Amino acid sequence: MPDPSLRQLLRQLWGYLGRRRRWQLWMLLLVMLASSAAEVLSLAAVLPFLAVLANPEGLWNQSLVQQWGPKLGIASAEELLLPITLAFSVASLLAGTIRLLTLWLNGRLAAAIGSDLSCEAYRRTLYQPYAVHLARNSSQLIASISTDVIRVTNAVLNPLLLLLSSGLIAASLVATLLAIDWGIALGTGLVVALVYAAAMASSQVPLQRLARQQVFLNQRLIQTLQEGLGAIRDVLLNGYQGFYETHYRLADKPLRRATADAIFLSTYPRLVLEPAGMALIAVAGYVLVSQQGVSRALPLLGALALGAQRLLPMAQKVYEGWAQSRAAKDSLASVMQLLDQPLPADSSLLLHVPLTLTNGIRLKDVHFRYGPDLPEVLKGLHLEIRQGERIGLIGSTGSGKSTTLDLLMGLLQPTAGRILVNGDDLHDPSHPERLDAWRAAIAHVPQSIYLTDTSFAENIAFGLPLNQIDHAQVRRAAQQAQIATFIESSPQGYNSFVGERGIRLSGGQRQRIGIARALYKQAQILVFDEATSALDTSTEQAVMEAIEGLSRNLTIVMIAHRLCTVRRCDRIIRLDQGLVQSDGCPADMIDLAL
Repeated sequence: MPDPSLRQLLRQLWGYLGRRRRWQLWMLLLVMLASSAAEVLSLAAVLPFLAVLANPEGLWNQSLVQQWGPKLGIASAEELLLPITLAFSVASLLAGTIRLLTLWLNGRLAAAIGSDLSCEAYRRTLYQPYAVHLARNSSQLIASISTDVIRVTNAVLNPLLLLLSSGLIAASLVATLLAIDWGIALGTGLVVALVYAAAMASSQVPLQRLARQQVFLNQRLIQTLQEGLGAIRDVLLNGYQGFYETHYRLADKPLRRATADAIFLSTYPRLVLEPAGMALIAVAGYVLVSQQGVSRALPLLGALALGAQRLLPMAQKVYEGWAQSRAAKDSLASVMQLLDQPLPADSSLLLHVPLTLTNGIRLKDVHFRYGPDLPEVLKGLHLEIRQGERIGLIGSTGSGKSTTLDLLMGLLQPTAGRILVNGDDLHDPSHPERLDAWRAAIAHVPQSIYLTDTSFAENIAFGLPLNQIDHAQVRRAAQQAQIATFIESSPQGYNSFVGERGIRLSGGQRQRIGIARALYKQAQILVFDEATSALDTSTEQAVMEAIEGLSRNLTIVMIAHRLCTVRRCDRIIRLDQGLVQSDGCPADMIDLAL
């Protein structure tokens, strides 16, 4: 499939803008038109101003001045200077003020649209199925949502708005200069147009290449940062600083060079045109003075010089807007891919009423593979869990335990077979709300707990704003998870911060906070994926006793490598190569293991 053009991407971007943003863009266009009119007015005002300075009598003898001068209380040529000077000053100040307003509105609107894109891209990403997240590279995703959206704002939206406003002003200035002296204005306009046309033709391919380089290298940079800082303990122990520093430099140096090259390609025509413009003004001055004399030529020459002085920056901004947007095209394409992610029909619902488990869970002939070219992990699994049961899943590494849990929780969908909850198909396309209600009924404790750099209370009541946290429930969950004593001995108790990813806590303490998080949710189904593996024997026993003391209405499924961890379960199921090898009570299964 060919890469979309910049025009196609911009049309796609327009489709994602809300009604309010589109209305704001139309209002901004009106301000741009007003700015163009003000520039024309200020340029037109320079003619009488220079004329009254160079030859006031000649201006006074003009029929229009003779007709309107007395009506305005002007009786002689000497009295023309003050009102014309004031008119020129007001016109110039008005043009400058509207130009500043346009610049401010451009920046604010580009930032607002960029924020809309970033938030929408993140929202759509959060709603993607778990299988999609498993297949993604997190560094590429982070680069797209953060860096690419910033580039789209700074190198596409803002420059294109400046391109539009500068283009309108440039067109108005050209029209005014043509009215003043069409021959010189036409020659100047052709030179400017030819220089920028040549720059566009020669820069198009390099800018596309630089755009791809910047996106790729930025993703590599973030990946190196994540890997080096994420494994900082091993980096320090093994002295790998040089390795990661080298990898970072190999991504950072060409990224900065590509950025510098893109900046050069977007700015160099101005350096070519400035000396050419001075030469053109000199030639125009010679021609006008030769033909009309100094007194008549001075106003025209001044107006042409002022017009050219304003036209060249506007033409440069038009070119820069084109060049910068071309250089950021791949970033825009990356953001558009995120915005194209489908949303579930009920994505607007923030909370789902948990499904009540009454008739158990059944996996019927479930097959699963992580990709069409990958081997099957589950090969016709049959499994039944009754409401209120405590189930222990055991088996060697790669037997399919964690995959089975992900399927049970509705995070993955079977390649073949069915998952029935209360006798209903969990993935029935005619009832998508069933899957969300089922997920809302589950609390999960993974082997590796993710902790945010917030307080103990916020980590236990994960996902809730501070003002909605039930602190009494937080304390109960912490007590059941055998972590309350440690938290309450901290300087600020439950308001103490845990550090990024819980770096200040031991593995066992992080695990118990994860268990408290699951218990805080008060879900009907608790799922433990080797959740007690990081605990010492006595703490694990205390936690398991607390879990056993929970209501028998709860259904609990846990994975463990140690049989002693699941010996309190009602049933133990052993998986092997994606199938149930054995299923029985703890006593029978322990005897079998012996």
